[in-house]
Amino acid sequence: MEAIQYTKSIPRYLAMRFLGKRWRSLYTSPVSCVRLVDMPEPQLPTPEWVRIRTRLSGICGSDLATITAKGSPYFSPFTSTPFVLGHEIVGDIVEIASAVQGRAIGERVVIEPALSCKVRGMSPLCHQCQNSRFANCENITKGSISEGVQTGYCRDTGGGWSQYVVAHQSQLHRVPDGLSDDIAVLLEPFACALHGVLKAACSVGGICNPDSSICVIGGGTIGLLTLAGLRMLGYQNRILIFAKYPHQQQLARELGADEVLSPNASRYAEFCRLTGAEAYQPELGQQVLLGGVDVTFDCIGSSVTIDDALRFTRAGGEVILLGMPGIPKNIDWNSIWYKQLRVKGAYTYGLEVHNGEQIHTFALGMRLLQQHGNQLGPLVSSLFPLRDYKRAIHTALNTGKTATVKTVFDLRS
Repeated sequence: MEAIQYTKSIPRYLAMRFLGKRWRSLYTSPVSCVRLVDMPEPQLPTPEWVRIRTRLSGICGSDLATITAKGSPYFSPFTSTPFVLGHEIVGDIVEIASAVQGRAIGERVVIEPALSCKVRGMSPLCHQCQNSRFANCENITKGSISEGVQTGYCRDTGGGWSQYVVAHQSQLHRVPDGLSDDIAVLLEPFACALHGVLKAACSVGGICNPDSSICVIGGGTIGLLTLAGLRMLGYQNRILIFAKYPHQQQLARELGADEVLSPNASRYAEFCRLTGAEAYQPELGQQVLLGGVDVTFDCIGSSVTIDDALRFTRAGGEVILLGMPGIPKNIDWNSIWYKQLRVKGAYTYGLEVHNGEQIHTFALGMRLLQQHGNQLGPLVSSLFPLRDYKRAIHTALNTGKTATVKTVFDLRS
């Protein structure tokens, strides 16, 4: 089968890390760790697995960080190479092993990519999996498959950037007939956004209070899905969002933002004008604010945006770090101490409480996509065949020039 494979190479990794910013063509050149290959289909590890023929698979920010060597090496012990990239996957079941129950050939599914204890055949379940925090499984280097925190970073599962991928029966979420592939492929990142939203909503004095104000930093996929999730869940709070490009700003307005700001040099003055916060200039560094918003979602994770998020949030407020950060530095952490902020990380998804109901964010996301998914249609505007992967990666890396949000591989033909 054809697949986009990542092969670990220290010289190539260093070339990407130190030269890629100057020569972006390196990301898809022979120097890159990524290439189109012809390889055998992944095998079913145990009788509890199925084979899936990929329909669509999205390009995530974490995939781009891997390709460009801009991500943190934090996860490197929890991957096994060579691996096929792609964890945002919608496809059809084409093979079912003997112990799988309740599934049918031809069934359209989305894969929940976390490779937890149940997926790995581990018993008893680790502490995290016992508490339904599958994405934080403590056995991600053990069991019936190789190391890998998610599908798309494990050599045994394959990934969505290929014709076929395998998945454990516990990873499968059936796609309702009325939901299009283009919307279903957004379920995984949407579940990540909902996870962050619900972490804030459950906090004392958080956005459960309709008078609380909210700031979202980032107009990419995660930022826009966070905004959409807030509105779809019924939050009527005033929401400000920082979005860099005109197409992101327009989508943010359509998805319910009250105020759309540009993350330019005058962002502090504009933020203060809209929130009533007061800015003060210290001897060195960025301005500090008195006042601000009650909750800030940082959906980028750069040094600048984390620092801004801490400064934009009023004393006693909450900062939620969403998405996949790089290696942030030069952040002034005094805001956390002085303003007594609650800072939370939100990684992937899990079991949540919403309106008194205990529900997995994948299931909640699927429900919301059935009800409101058409609103998200414009987010998926760039579809590429697998063989055109160089242009697809270039498009995903240059969302401003290409006016795209979510770039997707289309393997339906």
